[in-house]
Amino acid sequence: MASVSYHIANLLEKMTSSDKDFRFMATNDLMSELQKDSIKLDDDSERKVVRMLLKLLEDKNGEVQNLAVKCLGPLVSKVKEFQVETIVDTLCSNMVSEKEQLRDISSIGLKTVIGELPSASHPLAASVCKRITGRITGAIAKVDDVSVQLEALDILGDLLSRFGGLLITFHPTIQQALTPQLSSPRLAVRKRSIIALGHLVMSCSTQMFNTLIDFLLEELTTNANISTTRTYVQCIGAITRQAGHRIGEHIEAIMPKIVHFCKVEDDELREYCLQAFESFVRRCPKEITPHIPTITKLCLKYLCYDPNYNYDDDDEESSMDVEVSEEEGETDDEYSDDDDMSWKVRRASAKCLEAIVATRHEILPDLYRNVSPAIIARFKEREENVKADLFHAYITLLKQTRPTTASSTDPDAMEQGDSPVALLQTQVPGIVRALHKQMKEKSIKTRQGCLALLTELVTVLPGALADHIPALIPGIIFSLGDKNSSSNMKIDTLAFIHCLMSAHAPEVFHPHIDVIVPPVVHAVGDPFYKITSEALLVTQQLVKVIRPLESENAFDFAPYVSVLYHTTLSRLQAADIDQEVKERAISCMGQILCNLGDCLPSELSVCLPIFLERLKNEITRLTTVKALTKMAGSSLKIDLRPMLGEAVPILASFLRKNHRALKLSTLTCLDVLVQNYGSALSPDMVENIMCELPPLVNESDLHISQLTLSLLTSLCETHSSSMANISAEILPEIMVLVRSPLLQGGALMALLALIERLVVTGIAKVSFRELLQMLMAPVYVPSSRTQPHNSLFAVHKQAFHSIAKCVAKLVISCPQEGSAVINQFVNDVKSAKSTDSVRLLALLALGEIGKHEDLSAQSELKDVLLSAFCSHNEEVKSAASYALGLVSCGNLLHYLPFVLAEIEKDPKHQYLLLHSLKEIISSESASQDDINHLKPFVDSIWNKLFEHCECTEEGTRNVVAECLGKLTLIDPDNLLPKLKQFLSSPSWLARSTVVTAMKFTISDQPQPMDALLRSCIGDFLQTLEDEDLNVRRVALVAFNSAAHNKPSLIRDLLDSVLVQLYNETKVRPELIREVEMGPFKHTVDDGLDIRKAAFECMYTLLDTCLDRLDLFEFLNHVEDGLKDHYDIKMLTYLMLVRLATLCPSATLQRVERLVEPLKNTCLAKVKANSVKQEYEKQDELKRSALRAIAALLVIPDADKNPLMSDFLSQIRSNPELSTMFDSIQKDAVAVASESSLMDLS
Repeated sequence: MASVSYHIANLLEKMTSSDKDFRFMATNDLMSELQKDSIKLDDDSERKVVRMLLKLLEDKNGEVQNLAVKCLGPLVSKVKEFQVETIVDTLCSNMVSEKEQLRDISSIGLKTVIGELPSASHPLAASVCKRITGRITGAIAKVDDVSVQLEALDILGDLLSRFGGLLITFHPTIQQALTPQLSSPRLAVRKRSIIALGHLVMSCSTQMFNTLIDFLLEELTTNANISTTRTYVQCIGAITRQAGHRIGEHIEAIMPKIVHFCKVEDDELREYCLQAFESFVRRCPKEITPHIPTITKLCLKYLCYDPNYNYDDDDEESSMDVEVSEEEGETDDEYSDDDDMSWKVRRASAKCLEAIVATRHEILPDLYRNVSPAIIARFKEREENVKADLFHAYITLLKQTRPTTASSTDPDAMEQGDSPVALLQTQVPGIVRALHKQMKEKSIKTRQGCLALLTELVTVLPGALADHIPALIPGIIFSLGDKNSSSNMKIDTLAFIHCLMSAHAPEVFHPHIDVIVPPVVHAVGDPFYKITSEALLVTQQLVKVIRPLESENAFDFAPYVSVLYHTTLSRLQAADIDQEVKERAISCMGQILCNLGDCLPSELSVCLPIFLERLKNEITRLTTVKALTKMAGSSLKIDLRPMLGEAVPILASFLRKNHRALKLSTLTCLDVLVQNYGSALSPDMVENIMCELPPLVNESDLHISQLTLSLLTSLCETHSSSMANISAEILPEIMVLVRSPLLQGGALMALLALIERLVVTGIAKVSFRELLQMLMAPVYVPSSRTQPHNSLFAVHKQAFHSIAKCVAKLVISCPQEGSAVINQFVNDVKSAKSTDSVRLLALLALGEIGKHEDLSAQSELKDVLLSAFCSHNEEVKSAASYALGLVSCGNLLHYLPFVLAEIEKDPKHQYLLLHSLKEIISSESASQDDINHLKPFVDSIWNKLFEHCECTEEGTRNVVAECLGKLTLIDPDNLLPKLKQFLSSPSWLARSTVVTAMKFTISDQPQPMDALLRSCIGDFLQTLEDEDLNVRRVALVAFNSAAHNKPSLIRDLLDSVLVQLYNETKVRPELIREVEMGPFKHTVDDGLDIRKAAFECMYTLLDTCLDRLDLFEFLNHVEDGLKDHYDIKMLTYLMLVRLATLCPSATLQRVERLVEPLKNTCLAKVKANSVKQEYEKQDELKRSALRAIAALLVIPDADKNPLMSDFLSQIRSNPELSTMFDSIQKDAVAVASESSLMDLS
């Protein structure tokens, strides 16, 4: 401490020196000291430093003054509060000094201090802000000097934007000081007053906000002169941009006035009116809805407003181009006519239309009918800035069209004549007509706009430009020329060519290849690496265009092979080029050899050694592996044998690298090489590969396991002689994988293919019996090594299914050995000595075998399976049910009537038998052949199911419903109307079963019955109004399934369905009852499940039908959910997180009402002597509520809301909540950065 004080005292002494260099250096050293976190000043040093720095603000030397001001920033956080107050008081006094230089430097000082003050929750911030505010408002109101006024307004704006919430007591004074300045004779004063008012309205009270709006409306009504009217309109626009969520209730009063002024002949006023409209559209989405047609009409009118220019027909457009370009040549000014402000009106119209397009997804078809043609017609705009905004507006329209094409999985919906996509399709010729001339304009900005628009068009409508390529090619070639383009222009053009070629059939480019190739080849040789890189990407696509391997092709590609090859080779050989260019050259050459390799046999000896070099290089190896895969998989059978001797060991070595992407690509590459070049691989090469495979068969990465098993299968086919050591090294790993609970999907299918190949190949020590023994040993002879810890079964439950499938594959592959195994399994199920594990495996295996083979010859199998229904173990019962279903699929004629009869005969095991029936229907729906087998039995099954649709057990009803739903998919034309008839059944049990059955007809894939279901799903959803609570609940679950899997089914019904849905979110007191449990009373809410189902539907609709929701109505019910039961609160917190991301402006408008229930949850206390679970529940609720708060805070300006900032300070002052909140915010940041990294990858 003493040494610091001594050092500071030394510096302070030097600061009094008469030599300005001494003063400068000493101040600079002080700055360095103050920036150190470790510095601690004693009271005396603090006082001296503050006094000296304030004195240096009046130094004669400007550089010393500037340094002294910079020192104030770090000093604020190092000295005590009263010293900061001294600094602030002095600066404020200097602000009104006679000396101009001192005034300027002091205002910079004040801004520095405000910028460095700690956050609003710190007491220092509050006291300092209050001190500054009093002095500054006085300076604004009294001083005649405009420069002081401007600085004071600037400082006040800074203060209000950072600490508006702390200055609530000063808000009336601030408002009184600011409003008169709106009529100041100086425009700069007005402008800064508007900015300050914009910051004020974010945190002021509702009463003051209303007073301010009333004042502005009154002034607009008076309309004293056009200049102040402009200011007031501008002010309303600024207030809306900053606090749009508050201005909504005044829109009805404001709109007529702004519409009126928009028609006044004053360009500047008109521009401000249109800007105000734009802010209303963006910030008050609900309240502005009735006025959207008026605003759109005005925007379309003023989009063409150009009184000083005559746009004649197309024949005069060329003279216009010349005229504009001459003017551009003559002068450097941005605008040709200084007095012509009409371009600003047109630009404001374009921006306002863009706002409407971006926020009004629900009127997209109308926008395409009315707005789209108008914007296209205005692409001839002469002013470059306006044209850029027109392009932006149209690109926004195209982007809005994109989600509807993606979300509609229903092909019929895409083809409707009035759908946005269909309307856009009709306008494509007009777009191309309007743009193709502009693509040859001198202006680079215009050409980039054209390409961005066309790229978005192709993204939304792939193939849309197929008929227009001849019109676009001249413009594309023009932009690739050296004379007419910058580097960025060339890059954008190349990117567009790539996009165009990727989205269209190759044939449409064939007439133009001779024009496209030269400039692209020239670009590959460009010295700028980004152009080269983009050009190589285009070349790669070009190769696929001139010779598409997947289709017949009459185009003569031979003239282009040599030039494309040699151009790419020059880049492939270069070692001193950018990494991106290297990688793209490798990929491009891989594509050339894949598609044109048969025309380049003599060049392989040049190329393949380079690929080997790149394969050995750590930086380029992954790209090279992918290129090799492409070449090896080519249908042209490129001769890669010369490189395999060296390449295969290198590839094998990659399998032990700790680089997942490299391992995945290498496994794929080796598999393709083994399949296509198996005979060229020597036993040593295969041995190299085999050594690396055992560690890769592992449950920790099933994708790698899958590719490894596929590679082993290929090796078995081509090099069975080299598989001798598979039993010792690889099979043990495979057996561990079979027992994994995670094994499923692609990895399981790859394993089954390998087992089939092994047993057919007949490798030593891998015979049928040996494989069977390995698979079954863990179940029949369990050991501590194979049995899961604390499990009653020999292996994991899921593993029984995997083992059963493998055993079935063995039995089916070796029919001569199979019958003995089947007999053994039947005996194992019968035997009293068998353990539950053995029975379970035997039953599942019999099912898997019976699915593919007719087991009707096993006379006792039926009885054996039925007897297993009586097992004491639930898993064995379930396996018996599953087995009976699958065995029936092997011979429907024999087994299905038996199953149906047993359902009737054996009510005790009805549930299990219905599960067997479900299994039969599911398995027989897999292909058209299977469906044909089942069709003769559909009626008898249907009738049998309807006999049980009124079962009192909900579990049984659900199985019946699933069977009915899956049957309906088989023959929808006949069965869906039958299902619908039962909606009018007097039994609520039957009605609930039928609605649940409808749910099972909905899948996320397109189905033949979708059109039929769309026409009658409304009838099923009528049950949302059913008198029975349970029927309404299952109707909500079915609705949720439709909204999630196939939203196109329910989108048009939302207007009527949402009323019922929202109705079910309300708490019904009549459904709440008290139950006595001994001495305690327990409250039971019978309506909780249906409310939960309703909120789950709401959550789903946010993801799939957001554009059809009235967000404010939606938010009303979310708000109710925030005060509901624990489960519903948790759901609504999740909804808030989604809402904050998807529709921030609507959420911000309601933030005050949302914060209150969140605050109550966070500050709630658990009753004393509550059980541990209550504490955990409350803790989880708090965490989820804070997550919702963190999501709301991401919305711009949410933290400026007084209630929100007040709650935040409460969180900060509560140690428990503060710690929790900090960890949640850190997690949120980590997740965001992870997702952005994923996007980049």
